Amino acid sequence: MNNFIAALTPTITRFVLVVSASFTLSIAHADELKDISQLADQGQTAVALDKVNAYIAANPKNAQALFMKGVFLAEQGRRDDAIKTFTEVTEKFPNLPEPYNNLAVLYADQGQFDKARKSLETAIKTHPSYATAHENLGDIYARMASEAYDKALQLDTSNSRAQGKLSLIKDLFGTGNKTTIAASKDAAKNSVTTTADVKVVAKKADASQAGNADEAIIAAVNGWSQAWSAKNVNQYLASYSDSFKPAKGQSRQAWEQQRRQRVSKPSSISVELSNLKIASNSGDAAKVQFKQSYRADGKPIRTNKTLQMKKVGDNWLIDQEIADN
Repeated sequence: MNNFIAALTPTITRFVLVVSASFTLSIAHADELKDISQLADQGQTAVALDKVNAYIAANPKNAQALFMKGVFLAEQGRRDDAIKTFTEVTEKFPNLPEPYNNLAVLYADQGQFDKARKSLETAIKTHPSYATAHENLGDIYARMASEAYDKALQLDTSNSRAQGKLSLIKDLFGTGNKTTIAASKDAAKNSVTTTADVKVVAKKADASQAGNADEAIIAAVNGWSQAWSAKNVNQYLASYSDSFKPAKGQSRQAWEQQRRQRVSKPSSISVELSNLKIASNSGDAAKVQFKQSYRADGKPIRTNKTLQMKKVGDNWLIDQEIADN
């Protein structure tokens, strides 16, 4: 597999979180899909695929089941069938960003970088704060640039500028890695969120190592909102620093217990951020301001919010959260 592809964040997302009320699953249906997912996690992908096909036959308009089928096909190496399935999901549910991202990973694996680019641009259009799609799109642009520089060198082997740029791209992506289709279930180990039958990969805050701290801060905030939307309580709470103090004098333990209940209870959650801006950044502390739209089984609640961010090691964590309704 091309070394470049290894740089793509492998977001073959396990079960998409459906925000629209028309897609909300009953508890019985959610449990059935969860059981099917567990079969795949246990290595019984073929059995899981048979069961999800049967489920789709009875529930042909269920986005989660169709999405799950695409993942299982990809895990079996049936890339063309997976592409066909994810394409079907995008046609039936065009506002979901994850199927477009997964299509991009599959297209890139086949060397179809222009198709990958278009899929990622659509994913970003449907969900501008989807950090993984932004990261993968950057990688696609770099790969396309690499091919252009390589072509320039074929036409003019003395072109030192093209040679230097090509070397930089190769150094950026390195060698020896392989892209995986489905991420491990161990979120803490692999930086993957696994929540409410959803897996999303939050963009790592390694941009700070390249001297772009602002990008790392925004990526951390987006990762926090994605974990919240995905109902991944552990990943959500891990976005807060050890020194974080809840409002109104509430203890950290009581706050965490309350947040676990509030994040886990709704059948679906949507958290969308807009107008993100870094108001200040001193190197190891920053202030981020944005507008937040939160929906959980009802009308959206819009809030102006400020996060005081703290750099801990290579990660940016929330040290204080201030909401202004």
